[in-house]
Amino acid sequence: MSRPPFVVFDLDGTLIDGYAAIGDALAYAMARLGEPAPTPDAVRAMVGHGLERLLEKAVGPERAAEGVRLFRQRYPEVAVERSHLVPGARETLEALEASGHAMALASNKPARFSRLILDAKGVARHFTGIGGPDDATPPKPDPAMLRRLIAGAGARSEETVVVGDMEVDFEFARAAGCAVALVPGGSRPREALEALAPDALLERITDLPAYLAGFAGRK
Repeated sequence: MSRPPFVVFDLDGTLIDGYAAIGDALAYAMARLGEPAPTPDAVRAMVGHGLERLLEKAVGPERAAEGVRLFRQRYPEVAVERSHLVPGARETLEALEASGHAMALASNKPARFSRLILDAKGVARHFTGIGGPDDATPPKPDPAMLRRLIAGAGARSEETVVVGDMEVDFEFARAAGCAVALVPGGSRPREALEALAPDALLERITDLPAYLAGFAGRK
């Protein structure tokens, strides 16, 4: 490869531990709909497929739209305070930038929320683009968001590595013909990620620079 691979990160469970913030806003929405708050383990199991799917699972399809409205009412109040970079995330982003990697972020969280958190944590500057679902862009694993970020960076699928922590990230990468490195982030057991046969299954995010240094492109 003539240049370092383009790297597209997932957010929750990969770069940040934001489950407490999600759980807070979800509990707020559910309480106003007469439902008990979910357990932390239940929150981890439900996330990953976008806000609409999350609320469908939590309160049912008939009340999901109102649940989304309530979640969005509460989430900006807790998103920054109750979300934290995972250990080594900041150092990894700095190392990759120093090595010449262009980076972007693709999350099923609305892009404005991702940017709010990344700005507050001081790492938004590392990303050429921050993608999320909207009226024109379906959530992961549909590859439209990823293809848009790749085109925006002037990269190619075969020289792009998606970094995530769930099966939806694996499916997202493969749908666009990209390599994928998975890092266990707590929402899925390591054995479940290993069964997907990703290009790399890392122990921690800080192992990513070494993997990328040997990356020769997806065949």
